[in-house]
Amino acid sequence: MLQRQMPAWVSHSLSDPCQAEDGMASGALKEGSSPCHLLTVRIIGMKNVRQADILSQTDCFVTLWLPTASQKKLKTRTISNCLHPEWDESFTFQIQTQVKNVLELSVCDEDTLTQNDHLLTVLYDLSKLCLRNKTHVKFPLNPEGMEELEVEFLLEENFSSSETLITNGVLVSRQVSCLEVHAESRRPRKRKKNKDLLVMVTDSFENTQRVPPCQEPCYPNSACFHYPKYSQPQLYAEAPKSHCNFRLCCCGTHRNDPVCQPLNCLSDGQVTTLPVGENYELHMKSSPCSDTLDVRLGFSLCQEEVEFVQKRKMVVAKTLSQMLQLEEGLHEDEVPIIAIMATGGGTRSMVSLYGHLLGLQKLNFLDASTYITGLSGATWTMATLYSDPEWSSKNLETVVFEARRHVVKDKMPALFPDQLYKWREDLQKHSQEGYKTTFTDFWGKLIEYSLGDKKNECKLSDQRAALCRGQNPLPIYLTINVKDDVSNQDFREWFEFSPYEVGMQKYGAFIPSELFGSEFFMGRLMKRIPEPEMCYMLGLWSSIFSLNLLDAWNLSHTSEEFFYRWTRERLHDIEDDPILPEIPRCDDNPLETTVVIPTTWLSNTFREILTRRPFVSEFHNFLYGMQLHTDYLQNRQFSMWKDTVLDTFPNQLTQFAKHLNLLDTAFFVNSSYAPLLRPERKVDLIIHLNYCAGSQTKPLKQTCEYCTEQKIPFPSFSILEDDNSLKECYVMENPQEPDAPIVAYFPLISDTFQKYKAPGVERSPDELELGQLNIYGPKSPYATKELTYTEAAFDKLVKLSEYNILNNRDKLIQALRLAMEKKRMRSQCPS
Repeated sequence: MLQRQMPAWVSHSLSDPCQAEDGMASGALKEGSSPCHLLTVRIIGMKNVRQADILSQTDCFVTLWLPTASQKKLKTRTISNCLHPEWDESFTFQIQTQVKNVLELSVCDEDTLTQNDHLLTVLYDLSKLCLRNKTHVKFPLNPEGMEELEVEFLLEENFSSSETLITNGVLVSRQVSCLEVHAESRRPRKRKKNKDLLVMVTDSFENTQRVPPCQEPCYPNSACFHYPKYSQPQLYAEAPKSHCNFRLCCCGTHRNDPVCQPLNCLSDGQVTTLPVGENYELHMKSSPCSDTLDVRLGFSLCQEEVEFVQKRKMVVAKTLSQMLQLEEGLHEDEVPIIAIMATGGGTRSMVSLYGHLLGLQKLNFLDASTYITGLSGATWTMATLYSDPEWSSKNLETVVFEARRHVVKDKMPALFPDQLYKWREDLQKHSQEGYKTTFTDFWGKLIEYSLGDKKNECKLSDQRAALCRGQNPLPIYLTINVKDDVSNQDFREWFEFSPYEVGMQKYGAFIPSELFGSEFFMGRLMKRIPEPEMCYMLGLWSSIFSLNLLDAWNLSHTSEEFFYRWTRERLHDIEDDPILPEIPRCDDNPLETTVVIPTTWLSNTFREILTRRPFVSEFHNFLYGMQLHTDYLQNRQFSMWKDTVLDTFPNQLTQFAKHLNLLDTAFFVNSSYAPLLRPERKVDLIIHLNYCAGSQTKPLKQTCEYCTEQKIPFPSFSILEDDNSLKECYVMENPQEPDAPIVAYFPLISDTFQKYKAPGVERSPDELELGQLNIYGPKSPYATKELTYTEAAFDKLVKLSEYNILNNRDKLIQALRLAMEKKRMRSQCPS
C-alpha cells in the first residue's frame, strides 16, 4: 500500500449527512465502550446426508450467514457424491456480544444445471457460547435418519476493537464510519471525460458507486461510503474496461483486475492511496460519524407530545368543570385522558365520523378529548379537518356540508385523460424525489380528487399548527408493517403516524414526521427526501388494493388455516433433543436451536401466489442497519407487542429490510386501538366508533382477544350481545385491572333512530322514511366499495351517527365519571 502527501481535496469537508444534519436527542442509553469478539466457526463434517438427487448422492456444501457481522454469506467447498462429507474449514467473524447474534448454517446441494437446492438451515444463538472455551456441537438434523452436522465454535476477546453502542434495550446502533473516496487518473487526457471507476464497500449503506477520475488532485469529485466500523468491511475497486486492459502481469493476472483493500486497518483521518490498474489511484480517508442519532430510540412520548398533553389538559379541565358543574377545578393528575377511536370502512367511515364528531361537539366531549385515532376511511375525515388549525372550535356543520358536496359529486371526471395526465406528472415527480410509486399512490390521487376541488399540498407535519396551543385533539393515524411474502399471521407490526413523529412502538423507534420516507442507516440520516404530500399518505392509510390472495380469503371466510398450513416452512426445535449435548450457557435467555426445513418447490410457488402484494406501499426503512439487543425478547416494551412467529427470529425482523411494506390495518383488525394502549399515553376513556361492514362486534372482540394474549389491560367484551340485537352504546370496564381504560362502544346501527329524529322527539308519520337506513344489506348504498352517495343517503348517515351520540349522553357521562374515579384512585395509590 502506498502512502502519499495528502491531496488538497481532503482539506475540504465532504457533505457527509451523518455530520451535516443536526441529530435529535435519542433519549436512549449509551452503553459506553463495548469490546468486539472474534468468533471462529469450524465446519467439521456431516453424517448421513439426505439424498437430494435421484441418481446420485448429494453434492453437499454449507453456507454461513451472520448478518450482525457481515451481510456476505460464506461457504465451504463442495464435496460431491458423499454420504459423510468432511470439510474441516474454519471461518472467522468479528461480533459484538451486546447484540443478538444468530448464526444460520445452511446445508445445500450444488447443482450445475439448475439452481442449488437448499436442504435445511440451522439457527444457532451465539449467546450460548462461553468466552475462551471451545464448544463442540453435533446438530441432529434428522434423528430418524441419524443425520447430523458437526461444528466447533471458539469465542475470543479482541481488545483492539471496542465501540460505543447506543441502545434502548431493544435496538442497538453501532459505530459508523464514513469513507471518502477520490479517484485520480495518471494517464494523459485523450478524451473529454474519463470512464468512471466502479467502487464497492461491503456492508456499507451505499454498497456500490461509480467514482469519476480526475487529473487535478484538488478537484473534490468524491464519493462517500458509510459502514459499521467493526463489520470487517472491504473495498473493491475496478478500473474502467478498455481494449488495452487485457495485458497480463508476470504472475499471470490481468493488470486491471479488481483490487481489494480491507478497511479495518485504516486510521481515522489518515489518507491512504490505493493503485487501481496501471492508470488510476484511489485516495481514501476514513472518519467517524457522529454518535448523535436522527432516530429517537426510546419508549417515552416525544417532548412535543408531552408539551401538547400539558396544554391540552388545561382545555380539558376547563371543559369538564363546565360539563360536570364541578365546584372545584381539577388538579393536573385528576384530568382524564379521553380518546376518540375510529375504525375503517371507506366512505361510510368518513361520513359517519363527521356525524359522530358533530354529536360529540354538541355534548362538549370533543373539547374534552386529548387524542383521536383512525385508519382507512376515517383518516380522510381527520386529514380534512386538520387542514384548519381551529377546526374543533368551529361549528362542524359547515365542514359537514362541504364534505357532502364532494361525496355526492360525480367521480368519473377523475378518469378523464386530462386529469390522468396531470396525475401522471405528479407521480413521476414523486418517483424522482426517491419514492417507489405503486397503484396505491394513484389511489391517493383519486381520494384527493374525491375530497376537494384542487390539489392539496399539505403535509402531515403541517398539522402541528392545529396543536400548538392544545386547541384540538392530537390525531394519530395507524397502519401495519408486513412482509411481502409472509402471511399476516406470521408477521405484522403496528406503525403509527402523528404530526410530531412516526414510528413503531414495538421497537421504541421514531423519527420526525417530516423525515418519513427519507433514507437512514444505523439510526443516522443518509439522504433527506421531501416529505410526501397528504394525498400519498391517504392512499397509504387506506391501501385497500394492497391485499394478497391470502388476505382476500381470510376476509371472506372465517379462517385461512387451510392455505396457511401449506405455505409455511417447517420448524423443528432441537434444543431438547437428547442427541444434542448439554452446553454450558453463558446467557440466561438464549433462543432455542432450530432447524428450518424449507417448503417444496410447489409449496413455495403456491406461497408466492397467495402472499404476494403487487401494490403494497414501500417506504425507506428508517430502522435499516440497526441490530437487536441481546436481551430484546426480555424487554418489557417489546414483549408487550411481540405477537408473531418471526419475533423470535431476529434475522428476519425489520431492521434488516431496506423498505417498509405498509398496509391498511383493517387487513389484520379493523380498529386503531394500538397507539392508545401504549402505557406512556395513560388513556383513561376510549370512545370506540365502529364503521366496519359485517359483524359490528368482531373488531372489538378481536381487540379484546389480542389484549388478553398480550397481557395488555383492557375491558372484557362479555356484555356484548348478538349482532342482531345490539344497542346503540355500551360502557365496558374491568374493575380488577386498574390500568385498563373505560370503553364507550358505539356500533353503527339504526335502532331508536327509526322512530326518533332527536333524543325524545318522535317522528311524524311523514318522517318515518327518513329513519330507514339499509346500512349493511346487499343493496346498501353504504357499501365499502362506494365512493359516491346520494344527498339523501349522506344526510341519513350523518344524522344517524349524530343521533346515536346525542341519545346516549347519559352513558357517556357515566363512562366519564368511571374514568375519572379510576384515575383518582390511581393517583392516590401509585404503583
